[in-house]
Amino acid sequence: MKVMIVVTHLLGTGHLSRALTLGRAFVADGHETFVVSGGMPAPQLDTTGMTLLGLPPLRSDGTDFTRLLTQAGLVADEEYFEARKTALVEAIRSFAPDVLITELYPFGRRSLTSEFSAALETARDMRPRPVILGSIRDILAPPSKPAKAERAEEIIAEYYDGILVHSDQSVVPLNASWPVSENLERRLFYTGFVAPSAPLPHQEAIGKDEVLVSAGGGSVGQPIFHAAIEAARKMPNRRWRLLVGGQDAKARIEEMEKTVRDAPVLLEPVRPDFRQMLPQAAASVSMCGYNTALDILQSGTPAVFIPFDDGNEVEQRLRARTLADLPAIDVIASKDLNGDLLAETVNRVISSNPRAVSDQGFNGAAQSVQITKTLLERRG
Repeated sequence: MKVMIVVTHLLGTGHLSRALTLGRAFVADGHETFVVSGGMPAPQLDTTGMTLLGLPPLRSDGTDFTRLLTQAGLVADEEYFEARKTALVEAIRSFAPDVLITELYPFGRRSLTSEFSAALETARDMRPRPVILGSIRDILAPPSKPAKAERAEEIIAEYYDGILVHSDQSVVPLNASWPVSENLERRLFYTGFVAPSAPLPHQEAIGKDEVLVSAGGGSVGQPIFHAAIEAARKMPNRRWRLLVGGQDAKARIEEMEKTVRDAPVLLEPVRPDFRQMLPQAAASVSMCGYNTALDILQSGTPAVFIPFDDGNEVEQRLRARTLADLPAIDVIASKDLNGDLLAETVNRVISSNPRAVSDQGFNGAAQSVQITKTLLERRG
């Protein structure tokens, strides 16, 4: 089976990370897997066994997902979008997938409708026609207008064989964040949560007994880093390790180093062994994206979540609300964040009763493969 996954991450790297986890599951099951990424390069992520094609990259202008920038920080023009569309269509024609999976679209990425529409048209006209699937996380950004949900459903009815919902319906059903009609319900396939295998403790004990602070792959987590530096100063006997992501990570690290002074803080770029650091860490401080939340649940690490809620974003706040009642997890609203409160909250989760670690419900990637194979077999 030849599988193509199309994904564009615009702010952090969560969408790409999840798409690659899905891709590795297809590879492990013996399938040729081709990932087309339209976001900024993220070399720290694992692409083992897959072919990866990078389109001319885009990122959002902060939380403005209608204003898209090139890698050089310029506003992308029509010629730039056309180059992306041409490359994507050519990739589909040359690879001729048996299965085409679009990450998030058509529930999101409306600013990229032109290239996704071209991709779907190309796939639909192929003979044999590939199975076309959507891939979405547990919680979506709710549509601001009913017309947006209606249009997404029209696109699904026209092109898609199904939607892979990477959640447990009994825990977080899609209708908790998105209107689900009877027609849409029939096309949903709940896979369970998509996560790599639970992390094993770091062999070199890197991160042991530290507070690990991560804030995605862009600059939106900067307030978390600044609060962490102040919080660390109030906990002189505990080292805080701040893992800074994004294309401008080096410059941001250099700027923040000026404020560290006597605080027990280590600043460094994001690292590929982050998950292995979690099980032995004293605590984690982070936003509450899909992948990060699953990392915390799988590792059992005490955690403080600061949900990203700039603009009209509600996804992380909804997810954090579902986790807040678990032991050794606490939540700080971004508007309340400061060094004093962060230090107090980190101390509280560290001293809380430990949280039982579950290994159930995280095999969504493997389940996605099985669902996809079944749909392809039905196609004949």
